[in-house]
Amino acid sequence: MLKKGILWLHKWLGLFTGLVVFLVSLSGAIYTFHDELKLWAYPDKYFIVPMIDPKPLPLTELIGRAQEALPAGEEISRVDLYPDPGRSWVFRGSEINPAGFGHWNYFRYYKRVFLNPYTGECVAVEDSKNEFFQLILQLHMNLLLGKTYGHGIVAYSTLLFAVLLVTGMILWWPKKWRGKTLRRSIWLDRKAKWKRLNYDLHNVWGFYTFPVALILCITGLLFSFPACKEPYSAFFNRFSFVDTEVVVPRSATNKIAKIYDAPIDNLLAYALQQHPQAGMMSVRLRAPDAPIVDIQVRLEESRSGLFRWYYVHTADLTLSELRSHEDLAAGDLLSALNFDLHTGTIGGLSTKIVVFIIALGCASLPVTGYLVWWNKRTKRKVRKRV
Repeated sequence: MLKKGILWLHKWLGLFTGLVVFLVSLSGAIYTFHDELKLWAYPDKYFIVPMIDPKPLPLTELIGRAQEALPAGEEISRVDLYPDPGRSWVFRGSEINPAGFGHWNYFRYYKRVFLNPYTGECVAVEDSKNEFFQLILQLHMNLLLGKTYGHGIVAYSTLLFAVLLVTGMILWWPKKWRGKTLRRSIWLDRKAKWKRLNYDLHNVWGFYTFPVALILCITGLLFSFPACKEPYSAFFNRFSFVDTEVVVPRSATNKIAKIYDAPIDNLLAYALQQHPQAGMMSVRLRAPDAPIVDIQVRLEESRSGLFRWYYVHTADLTLSELRSHEDLAAGDLLSALNFDLHTGTIGGLSTKIVVFIIALGCASLPVTGYLVWWNKRTKRKVRKRV
């Protein structure tokens, strides 16, 4: 009786969320290798000819040049830069309409300006609002409906998919852990008729995708429901060897050298000196009268969970704080690694391949599940006629 109730719940949740799960999973699989594919697809944007003993221009000057490349009314708000002398720097500008329905109404504009940081030359201006990988990302996050409308649909469908994974495992559980019953639960009989093959494919593939798919759901839900991050971190902090009651983020009182007039230029010069081999750095532009400026340093380009974050007082150029992943308690570190876990970058190429395969597997489950339901429905109709 209990299993019948679980089967009923599994069936209707699957039918209700199937299309969303298919689109989110397929777009997630495509987006898994977006970093590598972008460099391959747009080499003229991302790569420049390295100079001998290069020295970047002050960031404020580069921001001004990037701003000149945009139409009036569009403003640069973030910079992604790379210590690698063969890479361009990316200056982003975007504005949203929170009430806008659909991707093209939600984003009023979204531009990326690519500059050679050593000459100030504008390499390219990209309309990121219509760029392929950005569209894939927005499909993954909100079905191209805009955050206000699509975000909730994706969030709650992901939550229901997690329930589907658990109920699916309960239904998969073999009555006997031996012989033909077990073999059919973990291996495909390719000689079976297509209806049986489809049924086995749904069960077997669901079993193999379960652990990684559940991790992808949980990490995705943390993006969807940011309020859950604090209790999530607090729970895992209990298992940390770091005393969270005593340890605070690293602080520093030393003053950085004043080479330029603008504090952010001096902070960037300091960060580049401290981390010449870093993967990338990000700067979110603050108001001119902001008391503090900051730079996030990613030690590896695709790993947001390995970082140093510098905060500097604009008045006297003293370092007010230095945050590092190394100082985080277990739960806080797990939250910081959420992006790396969700995208598969946590273990490099091998884990990205795993995430890619599992995401494709998740996309296939609604398809095979729908066919299982349709075949049983058709079978019942035939019986009634007879």
